[in-house]
Amino acid sequence: MFFSPLSLAEKYNYLDAKFTAAYKWLAETDLDNTPVGSYPVCEGVTANVQEYTTFPAEEGSFETHDAYFDIQYVISGKEQFGYCKRDGLVLKKDVPENDVKFYEEPALSGTVLLLPGDMIVVAPEDAHKPRVAADGPEFVRKVVVKVKV
Repeated sequence: MFFSPLSLAEKYNYLDAKFTAAYKWLAETDLDNTPVGSYPVCEGVTANVQEYTTFPAEEGSFETHDAYFDIQYVISGKEQFGYCKRDGLVLKKDVPENDVKFYEEPALSGTVLLLPGDMIVVAPEDAHKPRVAADGPEFVRKVVVKVKV
């Protein structure tokens, strides 16, 4: 799945060398047996293997990144991935050293159910709320690939 407004699809090339290197790494790496940690893919691209237990939506926050795209790929488990536009959100906390901003809950947002093998590409203009439980807390193993803008 790829979800984007047309304006961002025209602004960014989601098939440039950095993105295709990330997709290739995801396809060719034995993700079931790759330990949790960070893995350089190529210049400007790092894959981060994570494990966590999902939580209720009200315990999470929408977030954005200025310097990186996220490619979030679920290896095992499932999560209800929140999404909304960044414009108009009320900033709650800025952590510039980690390239992350957190926001108050917006009045309107949507979600996408991510299952094993699913990925979603999140641009800097997108806000997202990862790690949300779909139907109760669940262990998730996921890769978040950071692609430098």
